[in-house]
Amino acid sequence: LSASEIQEIVKKFSTREKEFKLARDNYTYHQIVKVEELDSEGDVGGVYQMQSDIIFTPQGERIEKVVFAPMSSLRKVSLSPEDEKDIRAIMPFVLTSDDLNKYSVQYQGRQKVDELATFVFKVGPKTLEKGQRYFEGQIWVDDRDYQIVKTYGKSVPDIRSKKGENLFPRFETYRQQIDGKYWFPTWTGADDTLQFSSGPVRIRIIIRYEDYK
Repeated sequence: LSASEIQEIVKKFSTREKEFKLARDNYTYHQIVKVEELDSEGDVGGVYQMQSDIIFTPQGERIEKVVFAPMSSLRKVSLSPEDEKDIRAIMPFVLTSDDLNKYSVQYQGRQKVDELATFVFKVGPKTLEKGQRYFEGQIWVDDRDYQIVKTYGKSVPDIRSKKGENLFPRFETYRQQIDGKYWFPTWTGADDTLQFSSGPVRIRIIIRYEDYK
């Protein structure tokens, strides 16, 4: 592909992503989050679980209503405000025309994802602004609908300070077509070993997004 063709594809998909983001803001859905700590044998040690409904109040305000949240039994890691932000915004990654200027986007070629023909792009933040979260990795863009159908990468930056270490796993997110128009995130998975200075911790995360209405 020529540079101008690649630019055209990026322009098309970032415009479609903006439409999708606005559309998803009008849907309600059910979200299931499960974070597990695994020992060296791969057995589950601690677990964090939360199920919530993303709904509208009678006043039209969008809220997250927690419907199931047992006590967390995680011992080696805990969920930080950044983790919660990432679960909401980075794992179901959307690259809209509004955010395009924050990212460098490099065309990697074409690839099949299941039955879909896609363009593959490498994506990463141009600069890291303090307090902001970004996605770094690859995105697969459907060559007919010009929407992201799969992402693989991680939230950046990892945060190491005197207060402690806040490290983030690599994850994969898949989308499915909902109502025949937009590709909505339906599944995110991570299984990664985080290299803390106190020693490695393997964690597994599964997030499901269900019942879009």
